[in-house]
Amino acid sequence: QVQLVESGGGLVQAGGSLRLSCAVSGRTVSRYAVGWFRQAPGKEREAVIGVSASGSNAAYIDSIKGRFTISRDNAKNTVYLQMDNLKPEDTAVYYCAARTGSSWPSSRMYEYDYWGQGTQVTVSS
Repeated sequence: QVQLVESGGGLVQAGGSLRLSCAVSGRTVSRYAVGWFRQAPGKEREAVIGVSASGSNAAYIDSIKGRFTISRDNAKNTVYLQMDNLKPEDTAVYYCAARTGSSWPSSRMYEYDYWGQGTQVTVSS
């Protein structure tokens, strides 16, 4: 089984930054597409951004473009989400997910095979 563990969440003021990490164990992440999703209280889970096996980015929410950056370090089996200029509306539980059947990420939750348990990001006004 592939296991993913998110870390790096916390409480920050608006305008601050956080870097989330998604550590993958059990298998190498080098061939996986990885996506970050988020779910705010009372809201549906939504795709935020993904990275292909080759490192190409795909952003799925216009509001985070220019503020969020996804990257991967295959040698460490880790994918990162750098979040800058955070806004209160970014408050959510953030999840990483791995897609093993394709090298390209997807915004569709059901196309991902493995999920982490999430890490809370809270942005204060």
